Amino acid sequence: MSIPKAELHLHIEGTLEPELAFRLAERNGVTLPFASVDELRAAYRFDDLQSFLDLYYRLTEVLGTEQDFTDLADAYLARARAQGVRHAEIFFDPQAHLARKVPIETVIGGLSASLDRSQERFGITTGLILCFLRDEPAEAALATLEAAKPYLDKIIAVGLDSAEVGNPPSKFTAVYERARELGLRAVAHAGEEGPASYVWEALDLLRVERIDHGIRSLEDPELVERLVRERVPLTVCPFSNVRLRCVDTLADHPLRRMLDAGLVATVNSDDPAYFGGYVGQNLVDTTAALGLTEDQVRTLARNSFEASFLDEPTRARYLAEVEAYRF
Repeated sequence: MSIPKAELHLHIEGTLEPELAFRLAERNGVTLPFASVDELRAAYRFDDLQSFLDLYYRLTEVLGTEQDFTDLADAYLARARAQGVRHAEIFFDPQAHLARKVPIETVIGGLSASLDRSQERFGITTGLILCFLRDEPAEAALATLEAAKPYLDKIIAVGLDSAEVGNPPSKFTAVYERARELGLRAVAHAGEEGPASYVWEALDLLRVERIDHGIRSLEDPELVERLVRERVPLTVCPFSNVRLRCVDTLADHPLRRMLDAGLVATVNSDDPAYFGGYVGQNLVDTTAALGLTEDQVRTLARNSFEASFLDEPTRARYLAEVEAYRF
């Protein structure tokens, strides 16, 4: 669906399509445990979040040079442009690369070489969000943040991702305090597989401005009331929720109930290479499955820009494009 939109929940490592994975593996002398693109694509069937993460981190081994990260980001931006994305705030996982001895300057340098030209080449404004791996110690997250200090001009915010259950936001309170001291904004994954209580922690302890996923917030009426009252955005990822078995089918997805409740929901693709489609396709298929109206689709697009970290003039320009869009 080509309505102008912002994508606010997108892991750049999760845009690694099988074809690019094989090209980078050949370029870097990495042997993948799959005989072909088709065999790798067939492996994109997951029982839960952890089964996905196991493959996700295995494939990051093909990313080793600045050019690899530039090629990865360029490929995403080209697809995003075709799906109506006008602004993207992109997650990256430096710890996953540092563990493989890939320096943080290589990761940020390669991504920035693409993102710095994104508006000129693709018509998309961008921002970069440094995510911490919540299943690693908080001390490792803090060390990663300190390592990123020379590159803070390239980073707009910090986030929290990876295996949620058993790794509550409270574990990273001190890390987020340090990020705020450094002038960074804050988001966090919460309420995907983890309980609604994790959303409370992300709001009260990490003091985040957006909740990534947040679908289990609906289990707590008091939390829903707060999210509506404070207009805290939720970056919802329908295909991801179905593929990771958080929701049985798109027809069961809570997005429509979220909109009906007055929540500031947005639609995003999360890890589109693994979950079956980019943000435009998420919006098309979810709209069909839930019977969303044109007004609701426009609300989702409007929400995406209102929830972004854009400056006000740019946000206003994109919102005007949303209002002018004709279905």
